[in-house]
Amino acid sequence: MPDELHEGRQRGRTRVSRQHQVTLPVDAMRQAGLRPGDRLKATSPAPGIVVLEREGDALDALAGDLTGSFAPGQLDRLRDEWR
Repeated sequence: MPDELHEGRQRGRTRVSRQHQVTLPVDAMRQAGLRPGDRLKATSPAPGIVVLEREGDALDALAGDLTGSFAPGQLDRLRDEWR
């Protein structure tokens, strides 16, 4: 691409558009383990700082919470009642 398209840009930096959009640098995305389509939560702990955190799937947050809550075989008996 011609240099005039990249005038004023520096590697690893971005700016906020008029629509409040930001393009994340590829290196930062890779280091954070982020991929296109990931949902992010944005917070601001202090002026001039924005923290982006990947949102987990709501079911992922609950997975395993009921482990050990049922006696052995109890869930199988409940499932048999539904059939």
